Amino acid sequence: MNAAVKITVLRRTLTEGLVGEYTDHQWEPCERLAVGQEFVSEGANMPAGFCSWAWSDIQKYVLTLARGGNLLGPKPGRFVTCCTDGFRPVIFALQRMEPEEE
Repeated sequence: MNAAVKITVLRRTLTEGLVGEYTDHQWEPCERLAVGQEFVSEGANMPAGFCSWAWSDIQKYVLTLARGGNLLGPKPGRFVTCCTDGFRPVIFALQRMEPEEE
Protein backbone atom coordinates (compact mmCIF):
# COMPACT_ATOMS: atom_id res chain seq x y z
CA MET A 1 0.00 0.00 0.00
CA ASN A 2 1.27 3.46 -0.88
CA ALA A 3 1.41 6.22 1.73
CA ALA A 4 0.32 9.73 0.78
CA VAL A 5 3.10 12.21 0.09
CA LYS A 6 2.79 15.94 0.76
CA ILE A 7 4.46 18.21 -1.79
CA THR A 8 5.20 21.77 -0.65
CA VAL A 9 6.49 24.54 -2.92
CA LEU A 10 9.54 25.98 -1.12
CA ARG A 11 10.92 28.41 -3.72
CA ARG A 12 10.35 29.68 -7.23
CA THR A 13 13.68 30.72 -8.68
CA LEU A 14 15.03 32.49 -11.75
CA THR A 15 18.54 31.95 -13.10
CA GLU A 16 18.95 35.45 -14.50
CA GLY A 17 22.47 34.92 -15.81
CA LEU A 18 21.36 32.02 -17.99
CA VAL A 19 18.22 33.80 -19.14
CA GLY A 20 20.26 36.80 -20.25
CA GLU A 21 22.86 34.67 -21.99
CA TYR A 22 20.63 32.15 -23.76
CA THR A 23 17.33 33.84 -24.58
CA ASP A 24 15.76 37.17 -25.47
CA HIS A 25 12.56 36.26 -23.62
CA GLN A 26 11.72 38.19 -20.43
CA TRP A 27 11.29 35.23 -18.07
CA GLU A 28 9.73 35.51 -14.62
CA PRO A 29 9.70 32.80 -11.92
CA CYS A 30 7.18 30.01 -12.60
CA GLU A 31 3.65 31.39 -12.67
CA ARG A 32 1.93 28.03 -12.22
CA LEU A 33 2.93 27.44 -8.59
CA ALA A 34 3.11 29.64 -5.49
CA VAL A 35 5.50 29.49 -2.54
CA GLY A 36 3.83 27.65 0.34
CA GLN A 37 1.35 25.88 -1.93
CA GLU A 38 0.75 22.28 -0.86
CA PHE A 39 -0.40 19.24 -2.77
CA VAL A 40 -0.98 15.65 -1.64
CA SER A 41 -0.15 12.70 -3.85
CA GLU A 42 -2.44 9.76 -3.09
CA GLY A 43 -1.42 6.36 -4.43
CA ALA A 44 1.72 7.95 -5.95
CA ASN A 45 -0.49 9.76 -8.47
CA MET A 46 -0.09 13.33 -9.67
CA PRO A 47 -2.21 15.65 -7.50
CA ALA A 48 -4.95 17.69 -9.17
CA GLY A 49 -3.68 21.09 -10.25
CA PHE A 50 0.00 20.13 -10.08
CA CYS A 51 2.32 21.01 -12.97
CA SER A 52 2.72 17.98 -15.25
CA TRP A 53 6.27 19.05 -16.22
CA ALA A 54 7.35 19.25 -12.58
CA TRP A 55 5.55 15.96 -11.86
CA SER A 56 7.62 14.27 -14.55
CA ASP A 57 10.75 15.39 -12.69
CA ILE A 58 9.77 14.51 -9.11
CA GLN A 59 7.51 11.47 -9.60
CA LYS A 60 10.30 8.94 -8.92
CA TYR A 61 10.99 10.52 -5.52
CA VAL A 62 7.30 10.66 -4.61
CA LEU A 63 6.96 6.97 -5.53
CA THR A 64 9.99 6.02 -3.44
CA LEU A 65 8.61 7.82 -0.37
CA ALA A 66 5.07 6.52 -0.96
CA ARG A 67 6.35 2.94 -0.95
CA GLY A 68 8.21 3.43 2.33
CA GLY A 69 11.67 4.09 0.93
CA ASN A 70 14.00 6.87 1.97
CA LEU A 71 16.32 9.18 0.08
CA LEU A 72 19.29 11.24 1.22
CA GLY A 73 17.52 14.09 2.91
CA PRO A 74 16.96 15.96 6.11
CA LYS A 75 15.11 13.08 7.80
CA PRO A 76 13.70 9.68 6.84
CA GLY A 77 10.51 10.09 4.82
CA ARG A 78 11.50 13.55 3.57
CA PHE A 79 13.35 14.90 0.55
CA VAL A 80 14.02 18.23 -1.18
CA THR A 81 14.09 18.33 -4.98
CA CYS A 82 13.28 20.60 -7.91
CA CYS A 83 11.94 20.59 -11.43
CA THR A 84 14.51 20.68 -14.23
CA ASP A 85 13.54 24.02 -15.79
CA GLY A 86 17.00 25.53 -16.24
CA PHE A 87 15.69 29.10 -16.44
CA ARG A 88 13.18 29.03 -13.57
CA PRO A 89 13.33 25.91 -11.41
CA VAL A 90 10.86 25.38 -8.59
CA ILE A 91 12.10 23.73 -5.38
CA PHE A 92 9.85 21.28 -3.54
CA ALA A 93 9.82 19.61 -0.11
CA LEU A 94 8.42 16.07 -0.13
CA GLN A 95 7.16 14.41 3.03
CA ARG A 96 5.69 10.96 3.49
CA MET A 97 2.48 11.23 5.46
CA GLU A 98 2.33 8.38 7.94
CA PRO A 99 -1.16 6.93 8.48
CA GLU A 100 -2.78 8.10 11.68
CA GLU A 101 -2.86 5.49 14.40
CA GLU A 102 -6.33 4.25 15.23
